[in-house]
Order: sequence, then C-alpha cells, then structure tokens
Amino acid sequence: MKATIYHNPSCGTSRNTLALIRLAGIEPEVIEYLTSPPTRERLVELIAAAGLSVREAIRQKGTPYAELGLDDPNLTDQQLLDAMLTNPILINRPFVETHLGTRLCRPSEVVLDVLPAITQPFVKEDGEVVIDQDGNRVR
Repeated sequence: MKATIYHNPSCGTSRNTLALIRLAGIEPEVIEYLTSPPTRERLVELIAAAGLSVREAIRQKGTPYAELGLDDPNLTDQQLLDAMLTNPILINRPFVETHLGTRLCRPSEVVLDVLPAITQPFVKEDGEVVIDQDGNRVR
C-alpha cells in the first residue's frame, strides 16, 4: 500500500502517526511540509479529500494565527489559504493519504481509518494505549 504523510518531525502527533503507518508495514512518502509546503492546488485537494473546511485545516496553537487576525469570520477561504501558504506552520498536521482515504490525523489514531488492520500493540509517546496487547483498538 502506498501512503503519503505531510509531516512535522517536531510534532508528537505527527511522529505517532508516522509510527502507526510504519507499524502497518508501510514505508510512506514523508513530506516535511514546513520545508516543502504543498501547492495551493494540492492543499485544497487534501482539505477537500479529508472532508474539512479550510478553516478546520488551520492550526491555531503555536502559530501566528491570532497575530494575523485569522479568527476574523469574514475572511474568505482564499485569504485563509494565502495565509497557510505564506506561513506553512498554519497548516494543521499531519495529513495522511492512502488509497483508503485522506485524513487529518488529530489525534494520531485517526490514521487507523485509512490503513490496513494493525494487530500489534501500539502506545503513543505519552503512554496512551492505542492498540492493546490483544490487537484491539482502544477508544
């Protein structure tokens, strides 16, 4: 199976998502979107494929979101996309794409929706159990 992750190696959620993809036996294409941001067209495709609005795909925490006035409800999708492309840290992460679908993997276990079944245990970096010793997803 082919998979692509728009990844930030400094983000625990992104690292956990990548680890789950690899646990599924997949070596994904890893795109570090802060240094290689998607094109406008690609970003629009990812957001739409994930079933999100542009506003839902914006990261607020740890970004210049407030300073740029992006909380203004009158801003258009085009203006929000402009801000995301100018400041890629505003793109929420990680987006993962497989032939089973596209998801914004927050929390990281959302990636399980677009991967083949994983039966091995998995525990996040923070100690939260995602897949138990019996191979069951913990919700």
